[in-house]
This record gives sequence, C-alpha cells and structure tokens, in this order.
Amino acid sequence: METMVNNIAIEKAKTSKIKDVDFDNLSFGSVYTDHMLVCDYKNGEWSAPKIVPYQPITLDPSAKIFHYGQSIFEGMKAYKDEDEKVWLFRPLENFKRLNKSAKRLAIPELPEAYFMEGLTALIQLESDWVPKNPGSSLYIRPFVFASGKGFHASPAGEYKFIIACAPSGAYFSGKVKVLIEQTYSRAANGGVGYAKAGGNYAGQFYPTQLAAEKGYQQVIWTDDNTHEFIEEAGAMNVFVRINDTLLTAPTNDRILDGITRKSILDIAKDEGIQIEVRKVSVHELVEAAKNGSLKEMFGAGTAAVVSPISAFGYEGVDYDLPELTDSYASRLKKRITDIQYNRAEDKFGWRHEVI
Repeated sequence: METMVNNIAIEKAKTSKIKDVDFDNLSFGSVYTDHMLVCDYKNGEWSAPKIVPYQPITLDPSAKIFHYGQSIFEGMKAYKDEDEKVWLFRPLENFKRLNKSAKRLAIPELPEAYFMEGLTALIQLESDWVPKNPGSSLYIRPFVFASGKGFHASPAGEYKFIIACAPSGAYFSGKVKVLIEQTYSRAANGGVGYAKAGGNYAGQFYPTQLAAEKGYQQVIWTDDNTHEFIEEAGAMNVFVRINDTLLTAPTNDRILDGITRKSILDIAKDEGIQIEVRKVSVHELVEAAKNGSLKEMFGAGTAAVVSPISAFGYEGVDYDLPELTDSYASRLKKRITDIQYNRAEDKFGWRHEVI
C-alpha cells in the first residue's frame, strides 16, 4: 500500500530491521535502513521519485554501467541533536555537485525538487535510524548509474537514481600515516577528477594497496604531470599547516570541490586563521618537515570530517608531525561538528532541518 508525503509516493516495508541493529557498535556503511528512494530516467525524462523497501536491484547484463562506467555518487550525513531533531549539512551543495558530475559523464541532470523533496521524505521516514551516540550519524548515499542496455560505446538511454542510507559510527579512529605518490595519478587535466565518479575511486585502490604493503594507511596524490605538487589525501582534500598558515591546493580538473573543504576554509577565515589557497610542492613540504615549520597535515571529507595525519613518507624517508595540544584540525573539526549536531550557532546558514 502506497501513501503520499510531499508529492513522494511511499511504499513502507512490512517489517523493520532496526531492532536487530547494535547502535553502540556501528561500523561505517555496512548496515542499511528499511527504505530507499528510487527514480528512473526513461524516454528523455526523470520519472517522479518514490520510496520503496530497501531491496536488491535487477539489471540486464548489457546495462551500460557494467561496460562504460557511467556512475556518480554523493556522500552526506544526517545528524540527531539532543532534542531528537534531525539535521542535514549543506545538502544543496551535494545536489549541485551531483549535477556537475552528471554533466561531465553525459548523465541527465536531476531536478532539484526530486533530490531535495525525495531526500527529505526519506530521512523523515527513517528518522529512527539516525544514531544518537557521539560521533555517529546516518550516512546518506545518493547515486546515479546507467541502467540502459547496449554494448555500443555511447551514453545510455536509461538511468537510475537511488538514495540509500546506513547508520554509521566514526569513519576513522586515530591519525593516519600517508605515502606521497610518485608514480600513479588520481586524475589528469581535462579528465573527471573533479567529478564524484565511481571510476575515480576504483583507480585509487591499487596504489593504496601498494602503500599499505609498505605500512601506510593512505596516499597523498600529486599532480599527474610532474608529481611535484600535493593535491588530495586518499579520497579526501588535504590541508597543510606551515607555522600558523593553513594551506590547501586550489580546485581544478583534478581536484574534487569538497564541501567539507569549503566549510573549513570559511570557518578558518572566521577564526582568524591565515589561509593560502595555492599549489603546495612536495619540496616545500619536506623542507618544512626538516626545519620544524610543518605543524599539521590533515584530510577533510564528509565521512571523517577531519582526519589528522601523523607522518608522511617520501623517497624512503618518513617525516613525523608534532603532537599539538591545540591543533587547527581539532579546532576546525569541533566547529563543523558543533554546527552539524546543532550544538552551536550556525552563522553560515549551513544547517538544514529535516524533522
């Protein structure tokens, strides 16, 4: 039986899985809620989204996602405050970036109403799944892929948009040790590095495995041409603090325009932290580590928010970073998470109430 909520058709699951979930011991993205949002593109237009019970997807073996990789996604979170209200963080930025990725991969762009109204209706329905434990949240994964059939190399004629959710604990624990990549590249000029395309992440796995074999948890990606400039940290944007200045690379064809990255830059400016958005060379990083002016490095992204880096490896040498009692990483993470969990004033207007 279907009901309608804010123009969204909802088919509720007959039974809920929530009673079987241990909310005190949640891993990241491995337990899924009772429902998902589905929207299909056929005959040149997107159909109205609907919410259905979480279920497997059936695809033809010739579906173009399997052959030509037309697949994009976003990562978001819903947060529950002490009064049981549920909040999203800058959801319109995720919508805009999803369509930016769609355009680059020749995927039809989504109407804003379908994304925002569908997302809101889904989170309202699944509000009991939003964890209340400190550091926990409901991870939200909107994604679009080519469902149309055909072995010919061309954009598909049909696509599927889905939003699925997973209650999750903290993504990372502790600091990570990273290796500066000198051989492989995450992305190239004119490519799809700025899009959240599934293939970008698939291409990262092998170099990351090689780094793990050497004792590192992640890699620092460098530019594709010379490998002289740092660009991203694993699947996150990267920040470097030299003395009291916070540095990060400018976005370009190769670097994802991270929502957490943008938020950190705005908060740092509000905190009076000196910021430089410019190229940061590996040579500059190594020299700063040697002379003691390198104070911090950290990754920034939706899943981890801020992930401090304890050391980096380059040309067979490991450079340890100092332990700071009042780091920029901890200060900036607290400012962001206090906004996300409705613990502090949101002077930027980033918080979006769901229920």
